Amino acid sequence: MNRCLSLSEKFVQLFEEENTVKLFRKGDYLFQEATEAKELFLLLSGKVQISKVVPDGRELSLRICGKNDIIVEFSLFNGDTQYSYNAKALENGEALVMTKKRLEEAISSDPKLMMSWLQYTQLDNRKMQSKLRDLILHGKKGGVYSTLIRLSNTFGEQTEEGVRITVTLTNQEIANLCGTSREVVNRMFSDLRKKNVLSIEKSQLIIHNIGYLKKEIDCENCPIEICQID
Repeated sequence: MNRCLSLSEKFVQLFEEENTVKLFRKGDYLFQEATEAKELFLLLSGKVQISKVVPDGRELSLRICGKNDIIVEFSLFNGDTQYSYNAKALENGEALVMTKKRLEEAISSDPKLMMSWLQYTQLDNRKMQSKLRDLILHGKKGGVYSTLIRLSNTFGEQTEEGVRITVTLTNQEIANLCGTSREVVNRMFSDLRKKNVLSIEKSQLIIHNIGYLKKEIDCENCPIEICQID
């Protein structure tokens, strides 16, 4: 499933035609905010965090992309465009690379590709509205609880104990995704463990009672393509 960018198979073909592969290691940046935007990426393996550094120096994580996700973090048809965010590798991996110019040429010449691009931007807006709803209505709890729900939808694996989140994240990294502090996440996780809603095993989160999280933030049970960590 393409979580970061759900586009047609023709886009994948464009990457394959370019046939340019980029290898990266954990901690590497595929690109950094405010640098010239020249390329987009189709992940073949590994996980990449999309983030932004806010004025006070904190890092705000916007989403995590995995295998088969296409990462495009710039505006099209705007001349000398810069990347809007940072793309940092959380794991070793590799990606196919396509130039911005090639993407613009393809979209300009194919109405179906243009429609696919417009559908993606609409979906992206709906995802952002959903995240803002949780933060505005339920504050820090909404941010943390909805992030856990989105992580389970994106990286969750059903087990006898509950939903195991297969991506390994520190409490600070989760705090970055929630737009809050590590101390807030620590406190909420401690409370959820006492209530047997959540546990941690081998650095991975296991959610035993996702219904509790949904009830606490008045979850509207959005479609799965909306309620994801990306």
